[in-house]
Amino acid sequence: MEIPSVKINMFQMMAIVVLVIYFGQWLRNKLPVLKKYCIPSAVVGGTLFSLLTCALYLGGIVQFEWENQSIMNNFFYNIFFAASGMEASLALLKKGGRLVVIFAILAALLAVLQNCLALGVGTAMGMNPLTALMAGSTPLTGGHGNAASFGPIAAEMGGVGAVEVSVAAATFGLISGCLIGGPIGRQLITKYNLDKNYIEQKEESIGEKAIHIFKASQCQNAWFCLIAACGLGQCLLEIRKMILPGLNMPIHVMCMLAGILIRLVMDKLGKTSEEFYETTSNVGDISLALFVSLSIITMKLWQLIDLALPLLTILFLQLIMIYLFVRFITFNLCGRDYDAAIIAVGHTGFGLGAVPVSMATMSSVCEQYYYSKIAYFVVPLIGGFLSNITNAIAITTFLNIAQGML
Repeated sequence: MEIPSVKINMFQMMAIVVLVIYFGQWLRNKLPVLKKYCIPSAVVGGTLFSLLTCALYLGGIVQFEWENQSIMNNFFYNIFFAASGMEASLALLKKGGRLVVIFAILAALLAVLQNCLALGVGTAMGMNPLTALMAGSTPLTGGHGNAASFGPIAAEMGGVGAVEVSVAAATFGLISGCLIGGPIGRQLITKYNLDKNYIEQKEESIGEKAIHIFKASQCQNAWFCLIAACGLGQCLLEIRKMILPGLNMPIHVMCMLAGILIRLVMDKLGKTSEEFYETTSNVGDISLALFVSLSIITMKLWQLIDLALPLLTILFLQLIMIYLFVRFITFNLCGRDYDAAIIAVGHTGFGLGAVPVSMATMSSVCEQYYYSKIAYFVVPLIGGFLSNITNAIAITTFLNIAQGML
């Protein structure tokens, strides 16, 4: 029986996204446990809506088709990364140098361990090695982008069902990363008494942030600057394609780089103020919330139902491993302080699927405690840029190993 479908146009979709965020904020206020464990509002509302659409699909009632979802996703995603780049002052770039190197190594190490676990457990349980590998760093550290890129390659090499497994595993990682990142951060902060500078604040709603933005005298300049940064990012991407055609560098990384360059130039000219950077930060926060909510409500959760027992086993073991890794390795090697705790939260996010998950969970923890400039610089730089390169090398290496095991 064919399931009836309903097309949701772009404006209807964005209206749902905003309502979902507000519902998540309302639910966080009604259920303090959600706020206590730093579960973002966009994740709370988005997950419940996604569960509803899944139930409607499984019940044969209706399925939703989302119009221009990827366009809106890309817009808010890149605005957010441009805003993240604008946070990086020259002093921050100097201070974060050592942590960038350490975190880059840790990100690469985690990707290798994820592939070892997937390949080892999967083959031990009788899975095709190439298919099992699609539950490793391809969908987890790589997210849906790498799942869509490397899944077909694994299938061509002999991995039966590799595409479906990689996409489903990426969805699993996205959801789990949203749910466990905040609690891990809270556990580290409370256990080691890292919240010495904590001043209790009421969480700003999206509406309150918007009011603050439109009251600020720098509103127009902030929006213009971030949009210009995205345009510059696209130009940098085209230059990269001409100079280094073999290097895979996504557009959001270039938007972040453009934001960094614009910040350095504006600081040098002395043309900006803290009010301006606070406004760009708020624009980035709103864009991030919209992106995360949009990503979650359009997920097809029913794809996870078809996961076989071996794959579910691998994915749950991946959750255990990443918890142990960020808790005892990332946190300790990054300094055992508040910044290290927030970096560990971020590592959980992109280690399970996507940099926006990192930023959403980091934002949720920082809203409850206080902001970490270092973490907001280090995590997107590594997760969005360097990790893409090291993970691609790891995936390619393990694909060849898995093919040799057939």
